[in-house]
Amino acid sequence: MEKHIVSQKRVADFGEVYTPGWIVKAMLDLVKPETERIESRFLEPACGSGNFLVEILMRKIKVVEKRYRRSQPEYERYAVLAVSSIYGIDILEDNVTQCRERLFAIFDNFYTQRFKLGAKEDCRAAVRFILGRNIVWGDALTLQTVGEAPEPIVFSEWSPVNSNLLKRRDFAFHELLLEADEAHFPLFAVRERPLYSDLGKKVFIPSPVKDFPLIHFLRVADADQS
Repeated sequence: MEKHIVSQKRVADFGEVYTPGWIVKAMLDLVKPETERIESRFLEPACGSGNFLVEILMRKIKVVEKRYRRSQPEYERYAVLAVSSIYGIDILEDNVTQCRERLFAIFDNFYTQRFKLGAKEDCRAAVRFILGRNIVWGDALTLQTVGEAPEPIVFSEWSPVNSNLLKRRDFAFHELLLEADEAHFPLFAVRERPLYSDLGKKVFIPSPVKDFPLIHFLRVADADQS
C-alpha cells in the first residue's frame, strides 16, 4: 500500500500529505499531451518526494524511448532535455534529496537498460547536475532557499540550440512571479509566449540574473566550475 504520510508531526508542522498515485495520474491525464511533450516545463512548488514530477518524467522518458531508442546521441540529448524541463521546490531537505534520487533513477534505469555498457557517465553526471539545480530546497511562500543562509530561489532555464548545445539562463523566482496574473510563470509556460497578449497588452518578460555561454549538453556542469 502507498504511504501517504511520513509522520503525524510532519502533517501538523508542514501539512505534508503525499498525493496517491491514482490521483496523480488522473490529474496529469487532464493535460496528457503536455506531459508527453518532451520540452514542456513543469513546476511543482511543494513537490514533496516527487510523486507528480516522477510521473511526468516517466511519461516523457517513454516518449524518448519510443522515438530515439535507435540513436544513442539523440536519446541522450532528448533524455537530458526531458529532465531539464522538470522543476520542484520543497521545504524539507529529505524530500528534496529523495525527489532528486527518484527522478535520477527513472532516467538511469531506462538509459542503462537501453545502452547497457555503452551508457556514459558524462550523461549521468549531466542529469544529476541539472536535477541539483532544478529541484530546490526552499520555501515557495517566502521565495527563499532554506538553510543557515537563505537566498532568493534561482532557477535555471535550459534551452536547446542545436543537436548538441544548451543555453542556460538563471532567473530569480521572485522575478518570475512579477505581474503573475499576466505572465503565468513565463519560464514554466508549457508553450512559448508571444510578446503581446490577446488583448494587445505587452507581456512581462523577466531578465536573467545570469547568462551562460552555449555548452555541450553533456558538459553543463563545467560552466559552474570555470
